[in-house]
Amino acid sequence: MAESKELYDVNAKWDAYLDLGLRRFVYSSATGALAGLLLFRSPVTRWASIAFGAGVGIGSAYSECAQKFDGVDSKE
Repeated sequence: MAESKELYDVNAKWDAYLDLGLRRFVYSSATGALAGLLLFRSPVTRWASIAFGAGVGIGSAYSECAQKFDGVDSKE
């Protein structure tokens, strides 16, 4: 019974982390696209701005998820 509850907790964590990662990826990519449109003229630098934003979003989501999976909660 305890194994089933533990498995449910892990599944709920993965769902929350997937949601967090997807949100941060989309939001930071959109921010990078907006910054690219405002700051750069070349299409290459605009795409680089979007890629940088996506990388920042994925990196921050990974960092937070890794801390929570290890049991380290910085908000307490």
